[in-house]
Amino acid sequence: MTNWAGNITFRAAAVERPSSVEEVRALVARSDKVRVLGSGHSFNHIADSPGALISLDALPPEIDIDGASSTVRVAASVRYGELGRRLHDKGYALPNLASLPHISVAGSVATGTHGSGDGNGGLATSVRAIEMVTADGDLVTLSRDADGDRFAGAVVALGALGVVVALTLDVVPSFEVRQRVYEGLPAEVLDDQFDAVMSAAYSVSLFTDWRSSRINQVWVKERLGADAADPAGGLSGGEPGGFFGATPADGPRHPVPGMSAVHCTAQMGVPGPWFERLPHFRPDFTPSSGEELQAEYMVPREHAVAAYHALDAIRDQIAPVLQISEIRTIAADDLWLSPSQGRDTVAFHFTWIKDTAAVTPVLTAIEERLAPFGARPHWGKLFTLPADVLRSRFERLDDFAELARHYDPRGVFANEFIERHVLGRG
Repeated sequence: MTNWAGNITFRAAAVERPSSVEEVRALVARSDKVRVLGSGHSFNHIADSPGALISLDALPPEIDIDGASSTVRVAASVRYGELGRRLHDKGYALPNLASLPHISVAGSVATGTHGSGDGNGGLATSVRAIEMVTADGDLVTLSRDADGDRFAGAVVALGALGVVVALTLDVVPSFEVRQRVYEGLPAEVLDDQFDAVMSAAYSVSLFTDWRSSRINQVWVKERLGADAADPAGGLSGGEPGGFFGATPADGPRHPVPGMSAVHCTAQMGVPGPWFERLPHFRPDFTPSSGEELQAEYMVPREHAVAAYHALDAIRDQIAPVLQISEIRTIAADDLWLSPSQGRDTVAFHFTWIKDTAAVTPVLTAIEERLAPFGARPHWGKLFTLPADVLRSRFERLDDFAELARHYDPRGVFANEFIERHVLGRG
């Protein structure tokens, strides 16, 4: 059994599929080693297990909306695509979504997955409460209101504290978004106007193949009724319909040059509900065949331009093994293991060709170039940073290790990845 990309083969002898929380509790209580398998969109060994793998897909797909508290309680295995539609039908929304709506809520939260936008935190910042089964089979609930700092440590938890079976998320009134794509942004614009570019709409993504001095595409997602600027009228204050020197695409685009846009969310300024515009890809289509690898590094927002130039200096190493790279911004949060903990962040995402041997030395080169900026990796993607470097960049990592010892003293949920990168034991 492999992950979605096929670059990781899981070692577990069996995959358990409990159909109730009680079955999860019994399974965990009798197991020596357990990891939870989400939607499989991780690219390293974070979900691997020397014991049992648990899939929560057989649990009832509960989605319970509470209008009085502006929350939704959702089963862990529910995916954002189905959650988004249900919320919208009832007049609600989540503040932000990742580029893929196919990923599970619990798995996305646990690894610090994010969307885009200066004012938008990662997906985990919407979590108000979590329900998880701990190593002895107990069902424990932690909440933002009741558990304070401990809760901040337990949200982005990498599956190391227990089996999360449900989450309660904050919701907001539903809203509409329109999306436009612009092409050929001169990279030198970023030197003086990076903040203006990235704050020009609710969500802005830059796509580059690192082959020239221009950004290939800019995806601008405007929240209707909320953004003062209008992309159709010249968001940059420059030529009508332009964007800081970039020109409007004459039709729908896929981020990867040459690929069909049929899998992508609607563009060309056509308004639509938030859950059909904030992701880059449509929930009713598989975005690709899995023939790719991914890595992502987050640096403090104030170093965005310097980090861009540091990477541009090794474009001759990056471009030959790259499909596309995306640059996004994320607001700071207080979640211990979040890559945006304590700092507004710019994320450099890389979608690579599926060739681990060719990609790995490029990862090391990128990490060396971004080292002066304290880059933090996405926990669910590829990286080569050693444990001592991670410990210096995630300031609450030692506190989290203590939290893991509290909830999992037997190491039931620890695998080699957790032992090495989080607990410092290997």
